[in-house]
Amino acid sequence: MFAIVRTGGKQYRVAAGDKIVVEKLAGEAGETVSLGDILLAGEGSELKSTDGLTVSAEIIAQAKGEKVIVFKKRRRHNYRRRNGHRQQHTILKIVSIGGEKSAEA
Repeated sequence: MFAIVRTGGKQYRVAAGDKIVVEKLAGEAGETVSLGDILLAGEGSELKSTDGLTVSAEIIAQAKGEKVIVFKKRRRHNYRRRNGHRQQHTILKIVSIGGEKSAEA
């Protein structure tokens, strides 16, 4: 079974046992979170109702993304600014979709 979930302004296609990297969620490694904003769910080519469906996930780690350099320059004005930014991420392992456990666990 698969589901399309929305978190952090992005959409992810997940199935039980998948690992995904999402925008930072509150919680420590080892905790379980529930993703409730489900847009679509199905099995194969059949779609299922998303009423009351939740996706359960375990937080594997809180991490930082790659460093992005922000460089601003104005020609002929001796103006240069250099900044760096590292986005906070949360790595999740999908445990179950609506009560269906992963085959690995």
